[in-house]
Amino acid sequence: MRTIGRIDKAGFPELILDNIDVKIDTGAYTSSIHSHEIRRVDNHIEFKLLDPSHPEYNHKVFRTDNFREKEIKSSNGVSEIRFLVQTIILLFEQEYPIELSLSERGSMKYPVLLGRKFLNKKFIVDSSKKNISFKLLP
Repeated sequence: MRTIGRIDKAGFPELILDNIDVKIDTGAYTSSIHSHEIRRVDNHIEFKLLDPSHPEYNHKVFRTDNFREKEIKSSNGVSEIRFLVQTIILLFEQEYPIELSLSERGSMKYPVLLGRKFLNKKFIVDSSKKNISFKLLP
């Protein structure tokens, strides 16, 4: 298992995103990404990622039929039904499958939260460190 710090940067090649700030949150079970304009259309969902003010915002509307719905309890204790999508995350120059909850995180400092479901049996978290994988990039 690799050590990861409390924050880092990751890539999401299928979502055309690179060097995105991620927060490691062992208190969260599910990983999530800041999304908006999320809507179900027939048998697929459409959504945009990040905010227009974010440097990696690409104006792209993503569509997928590889999703599911789940009731998720947020950090403030409120439950809501969210869409979860399957994609790939790039950390330490290695690709991993990940399921991301589409969530409005505009008021949060980090657009991506990595939870226990993803971290389990892959990473050990050292909360005194940050940007470990990012610093290893050539």
